[in-house]
Amino acid sequence: MYDLKEREDTAQSVPRRTRLVARRRRQLYPFFFHMGPVALCITSVLLIGLMAVLYLSQVSQAVSANQQLQAINAQQAAQKRQNQDLVNIIAQEQSPAYIAAGAHKLGLVPAGPDSVQVLVVKHLLPFTNNEQGFQP
Repeated sequence: MYDLKEREDTAQSVPRRTRLVARRRRQLYPFFFHMGPVALCITSVLLIGLMAVLYLSQVSQAVSANQQLQAINAQQAAQKRQNQDLVNIIAQEQSPAYIAAGAHKLGLVPAGPDSVQVLVVKHLLPFTNNEQGFQP
């Protein structure tokens, strides 16, 4: 056996820096190197299961977002068709033939030159500048 003095001498003979390096090297080894094969297998299965659950949740979120996008696109297409129908209706109702037919249904007839009455007001000047948007 070694004497206590001999042990102190050997401990002091190894530089302190070398002891720190060896201690850090031991600390840097991951803990799973010390695990047995069964524990390592169980840990691997659990990690793979966790990754599968996370992957499936991401896929389900992507699928639901895709379904929402398709629903919004279908709604947009329906609104475009409705807008085009309304534009066609407005164009039809603004046509002179449609307006004349509606006036004829109401009993209105076109005015002839003999049925138009003109009022002349003395001292009234006609509009000469139509830039302000006045319509007589």
